Amino acid sequence: MKRKVIISVAPVAGPDPMIPEQLAEDVAKCVDMGAGMCHLHSKTREGKLTPDISVISEAFDRILDQRDVVVQVSTGGISQMDIAQRCYPLNYPRAESASLNGGSTNLGEAIYCNSFEDIRYCAKMCYERKVIPEIEVFDIGMINNIQLVREECPFRDPVLFNLVFGHKGGMQPTMEALTAFKAFVPKDCLWGVTHFGRDNWSFLAAAIAMGATVVRIGFEDSRYLSEIQQADHNYQLVEKLAKLIRAMDMEPASPFEVRELLNCGKEGL
Repeated sequence: MKRKVIISVAPVAGPDPMIPEQLAEDVAKCVDMGAGMCHLHSKTREGKLTPDISVISEAFDRILDQRDVVVQVSTGGISQMDIAQRCYPLNYPRAESASLNGGSTNLGEAIYCNSFEDIRYCAKMCYERKVIPEIEVFDIGMINNIQLVREECPFRDPVLFNLVFGHKGGMQPTMEALTAFKAFVPKDCLWGVTHFGRDNWSFLAAAIAMGATVVRIGFEDSRYLSEIQQADHNYQLVEKLAKLIRAMDMEPASPFEVRELLNCGKEGL
């Protein structure tokens, strides 16, 4: 049986508005091309991060009306919200996964604060709501942060780390950094990658070859399609990533297979 790789699509760039009607059509095509999971922040239609989950709920409802996909809500992003407000998207009843930030870092020109108290709070909320956390790590020390919190708080297995590269102030997408990062991921955990500001496909290919379970793609991170073309739609990026995965003799995971790999889907918890 061929190895399955999860394509997670993050379709809305940071400053962009979130229009549920348009988003549903694009994400439906992403699923058709091989995406098994969709990652969204709670935003207003104008694009501002908000604890009001009405727009993200409408967006996911419209998406799920058209296609089955694993719903991943974000608890992150640079804003003035406290951790309780950032976790409001966990109240969306169809959420199956959520981002959980592993620590504080410089993110661009901003300081992205995630204290141990914040990490514990988010982990507790995920566990109580039977939502699988995807742990966002921007440097190697954050992996140790999570190991410490795992000793204090219950986590669903398997634990999934998303290794984030490319942000100003964070780890850069080099083979040396990827190799070092991977070496610190505990053997009983899964890992994936996000390449912010991506301007090639080689780093994602290397991560897949090294065993990444999840690869994130989409306008939140980059519109790069080729040296001469930016994508007009997210599904174009998903289509190219799916072709890359198949060229490596693997297969994109279906939403059903994503749930099996990550042990998510509330009915199974």
